Amino acid sequence: MDIFPLMDSAFARSAADIHLSVGRRPVFRLSGGLVEIGDHVLTATDTEAMAKQIAPAKNWDELLRVGTTDFGLAFGEKCRFRVSILTQKGFRGVVMRQIPQKLLSFEQLGLPESVLSLLTLHRGLILVTGPTGSGKTTTLATLIDWINVHRDAHIITIEDPVEYYHSHKKSQMTQREVGNDVPSFAEAMRRALRQDPDVILLGEMRDLETTSSAITAAETGHLVFGTLHTTGAARTVDRIIDQYPKEQQEQIRSQLAQSLVAVISQILLPAASGGRVAAYEIMLSNPAIENHIRKCETFKIPSVIQTSRRQGMVLMDDCLLDLWRAGRITKEVALERAFDRKGLGARMGVQVAE
Repeated sequence: MDIFPLMDSAFARSAADIHLSVGRRPVFRLSGGLVEIGDHVLTATDTEAMAKQIAPAKNWDELLRVGTTDFGLAFGEKCRFRVSILTQKGFRGVVMRQIPQKLLSFEQLGLPESVLSLLTLHRGLILVTGPTGSGKTTTLATLIDWINVHRDAHIITIEDPVEYYHSHKKSQMTQREVGNDVPSFAEAMRRALRQDPDVILLGEMRDLETTSSAITAAETGHLVFGTLHTTGAARTVDRIIDQYPKEQQEQIRSQLAQSLVAVISQILLPAASGGRVAAYEIMLSNPAIENHIRKCETFKIPSVIQTSRRQGMVLMDDCLLDLWRAGRITKEVALERAFDRKGLGARMGVQVAE
């Protein structure tokens, strides 16, 4: 089999992912669900051949050595794919995430106006969080593009792999790929501070050294964007602090209280009319938030968010309620993804079983 017609079909149908595995037909992720494509059940020979079609030589060597390899792949001018080739039961499998080249607007993403004001800041840490496949990369690409268009800044992105390609606009763009341009996120962060950055995008805060570097950069006059696989502002703060040894946690709470300016937590949901829609929780730092972080009272953060809606903050459950009232998602979807199902059900006039 030839993998390129499958990639073309995935692009034409706006499939989020392609899955290729032995013993099943090719699978696309469409509107959040998995759909088998075509009639041909893939064999071990098929998946091996298709993986070889797209894997660079160094990545194939890595696959043979460690059983998995990841890389970015341009599909002409149409789109890019984030590719993971893996070994399962001794056979090759391929998972490809489509990265559209067209950047979305704030309106298309459904981001609130309060997020726009963050992009004029010259220092601080902004975290975009959510589970895998929640659209974090797309949101970050839109935020970076806005700065690129409106500010004369030096923007450094550190990614694994580079997903959206940004051209120089009003800003100077430097995009570094971990594994190709620099060996690790931590090394890239160390070097970035010597490269005259104004804005740094850190594709993943995956270890303590990288997290510490990001917080330090935010403290010392840089606007830093980072991602974490968490849902909700309070959980995000807890995840960062829990990375540190107990004896360092008090100090990092104080640093984080000063440097963290926002957490944008998002999930993607099936839309009532088809396709998908994003739901957001937005936390913007204020004296109350800073105090709760410093005092290890992150459990109080949701109540501050709920009472600070006029400042542009919103709880995830409030966003779900707004989307349901607007007819954009179903009642079942809203309740399934709620933090407090019983509380949201009561506000919707629905009885929720314990």
